[in-house]
Amino acid sequence: MTVLLQVNELHKAYGAVTILDAATASFADDQKIGVIGRNGAGKSTLCRIITGHESADRGTLARNSALRLSYLEQHDTFRPGEKVLDFLMRTTRSEHWECAQMAARFQIENKTLEEAVRNLPGGFQTRVKLAAMLLGDPNFLILDEPSNYLDLSTLILLENFLLNFKGGYLVVSHDREFLKRTCDHTLEVENGQLALYPGDIEEYFEFKEEQLAHQQAYNRGMDKKREQLQAFIDRFRAKASTATRAQSKMKQLAKLKTIEIAHPMSTVKIHIPPVEAKAGVALACEDLTIGYPEKDIARGIQVEIDRGKHVAVLGNNGEGKTTFLRTLAGNLASKGGSFRWGTGLKVAYYAQHVFAALDPEDDVYTYLFRESAPGVIRQDVLNMAGCFLFRGDEVEKKVKVLSGGERARLALAGLLLSKSHVLLLDEPTNHLDFETVEALGRALQSFAGTVVFISHDRTFVNLLASSILEVKKGRIRHYHGSYEDYVYHLEQVARGEEQETDAEPVTVPAVKTGSSGTPAEAQNPKKSEQKAEIKKIQKRMDKAEGRMKHYVAERDKMHAEMAKNPLHYSKERTVKLKEIQIQIESAESEWRSLQIEMDKIHK
Repeated sequence: MTVLLQVNELHKAYGAVTILDAATASFADDQKIGVIGRNGAGKSTLCRIITGHESADRGTLARNSALRLSYLEQHDTFRPGEKVLDFLMRTTRSEHWECAQMAARFQIENKTLEEAVRNLPGGFQTRVKLAAMLLGDPNFLILDEPSNYLDLSTLILLENFLLNFKGGYLVVSHDREFLKRTCDHTLEVENGQLALYPGDIEEYFEFKEEQLAHQQAYNRGMDKKREQLQAFIDRFRAKASTATRAQSKMKQLAKLKTIEIAHPMSTVKIHIPPVEAKAGVALACEDLTIGYPEKDIARGIQVEIDRGKHVAVLGNNGEGKTTFLRTLAGNLASKGGSFRWGTGLKVAYYAQHVFAALDPEDDVYTYLFRESAPGVIRQDVLNMAGCFLFRGDEVEKKVKVLSGGERARLALAGLLLSKSHVLLLDEPTNHLDFETVEALGRALQSFAGTVVFISHDRTFVNLLASSILEVKKGRIRHYHGSYEDYVYHLEQVARGEEQETDAEPVTVPAVKTGSSGTPAEAQNPKKSEQKAEIKKIQKRMDKAEGRMKHYVAERDKMHAEMAKNPLHYSKERTVKLKEIQIQIESAESEWRSLQIEMDKIHK
């Protein structure tokens, strides 16, 4: 292990607000570090100081001469019309073949190398920047929110790359699942300080809970002893014969110190004003076409969503997820077909850049109160503001002084207060810390209304989604499988263990006709339905079986390693083995249930 970076007594303030206060830590070439902390705690500031984009007010930053630092650019440096290959060669000064080879690691095909970078979907633009970052052969990386706006396929590619990267890195992310998969150390930025823990994020939170419980127990003991000493003093100091002993006890009392507990991260609980639960159809799309005047994005959309469903809209960037939500929100005109919302439904839409339309002269409270539905009281407004980190005097802040992230949080809080029956949410988690992300997911879980949302945050989707719509290659369809199935398939594709398949068409396929001239399947509709159901079940069974095979192979590999070295104990390996066994049992249970369904159909 070689220490490549050392920060010592760093101070950084913006006006009267102190961000870093004597922050100290060192980072080695073999440490894969997840950086966590509340919004505004100083995570990005620390990264900018390390990369040289910003300077500290005081303190030192020592770099080892062996350090080869690289970082993921947050802002685009693409020139107008610049092709992918030209960008890579210009920014890295690498040869043509080196750039092509590195691009291939991120599944950028040769034909894409000749396309203009700015014409590519956002996920592919990030892939290009990742390739550029690696061409300098770095041994330490800085990645500040690399998962923001990434589609799941690109996120999985990034994960695979980081898991195989030989050097160290600092990754700032609000995606808990991403940090769990890629980092073996955790750096918390809190109250201006840096705390580096030699374990992943789950282990760190467990450690913090234990420390807090220990400190609280110690303080309770000190309080009890203080009470006993004070009682003795009160009883005996008035008597001459015992005054000396009382004085001694007073000195002991003065020396009693409790452990100072730093203000812990509060448990966020979001309360969404309830709406009436109703049965029936919330949304029906009939042969809908979506897109822009110059281009159709998706056609033949036949989708029906029941009231109360929580539907995740998934797919790669550029496929049309946002276009679909904009159309449903009435923000973009449909190009063909139709869609309708259920009677009496109030629909609210949260867009990625909705905060740009906020009135700059509003203050936080005024905006939230105006967006609130009738009957929402002042305390409800203040509680919601607090959940989104607007506390105390901060509710009096003007919109014009808020950052982009703060405005996004404000717009989302206002939408949740509107008591709408349908929430259309486009990437609602991008500007939230993961504690708030998970609180939002849990709150929406119990929301009686309908939620149609786009998100690449796996923890959030897993908490909320009751069904999935997949947007892929000009089609939108219900995905007949769990979210776990969906992620597993993309992981297999990223590893090259499975081929990517086209989305199933949502339009009615051409059918063969019988001798009477009517469709053959129409002559026996029950048989047709059975065939379709059998096909769906078989597909799910195949995926469950695939998961079983994958995890069994992984388990057997770990057993073989343990047999070679039986005296070596690894906590991480033991925990991983338990997780794998749970996955095997889950896949087996799903396969058996599906087999029972299949048997019932065949009877």
